[in-house]
Amino acid sequence: MDFKNGSELLELCRENNCSISDIMKRRECELGETDLSSITAQMTKAWEIMKESASAPIAAPRRSIGGLIGGEARLLDRHLSSHQSICGTILSRAVTYACAVLEINTSMGLIVAAPTAGSSGVVPGLLLALKEEYDIADEKIVDVLFNAGAVGYLAMRNATVAGAVGGCQAEIGVASAMAASAAAELMGGEPEQCLGAASTVLMNMLGLVCDPIGGLVECPCQSRNAAGVANALTAAEMALSGIRQIIPFDEMLAAMYSVGKRMPSELRETALGGCAATPSGCSFTCGGILK
Repeated sequence: MDFKNGSELLELCRENNCSISDIMKRRECELGETDLSSITAQMTKAWEIMKESASAPIAAPRRSIGGLIGGEARLLDRHLSSHQSICGTILSRAVTYACAVLEINTSMGLIVAAPTAGSSGVVPGLLLALKEEYDIADEKIVDVLFNAGAVGYLAMRNATVAGAVGGCQAEIGVASAMAASAAAELMGGEPEQCLGAASTVLMNMLGLVCDPIGGLVECPCQSRNAAGVANALTAAEMALSGIRQIIPFDEMLAAMYSVGKRMPSELRETALGGCAATPSGCSFTCGGILK
C-alpha cells in the first residue's frame, strides 16, 4: 500500500475501489506494523487537540509571546454572532477557528502541526466548521484526517513544507491543500476530485512568500491561516462541482517546489523582506511591541 506520488495513490484507490483515507490507513498499518485501532486512536487524539486549540481562545483569548496577536478569534466569533458576517457561516467559522489555533500556537499552547506549527490552523479550522455546519460525527472527521495526512506526506516526500525552503506557499499552501482534499472526501468527493482540489490550492497560492514580522510566527501568519481556509474551501467547492483541474497534483507540487527554491532568501522566513521589511513591520521589531 505504499505510494511515492499522487499518481500511485490514485491508482491504488482505483485498484482497491476505496478512498484516499482508506489507502493511507492501510499504509500506516503495514509500514508501522500496527493495527487499525491503534492508528485510529492516535488520530482521534490529534483531532481532540485540534478541536481544543480551535475553540479555547474564543472563550479565553491568548496573547502571543511577541505581542502581535491575541483576541482575534473572539472578535471574529462576536462578529458572526451579530449576524453581520459577509462570509456565511462555514467560512466565518473556519476563519475564526484558524485564527484561534494560531493564538494557541503563539502563546506556547498545545497544537497539532498540520503540517507545521505556523500553518496549524487551516486543517482544523475548515474541518471543524464543516462538522458543525453539517452535524458530522467526529469519527468521520478522524477518517478524513488520514486523507489530509496523505497529501502532507506527499508534499514532504516530493517537495517541502518548510517556509525557510519554499516560502509560505509550502506551509500555508500545503496545509490548505491538505484541508481541501480532506474536505472534498468528507463531502462525498472521489479521490481524483480530492487531489484536484489540492492541486487547485497550490496553483492559487503559488509564489506566496514567508515574511514573519520580527521572525515570529504571529503576523502575517495568523491572517494567512484564515486566507488558507478560504482557499481550501473554494478549491473543494470547485472540485465537487465537477470542475476538472488540468494540472495534476504531482506536477503542481513540483512547480511549487521549483518556485520556492527560486525565491530570494529575504522571502523565505528570514524576516528580511515582504511584510517584515515594511516600515511598520520594522517598527514593531525595533521600537514597538517586540522590543
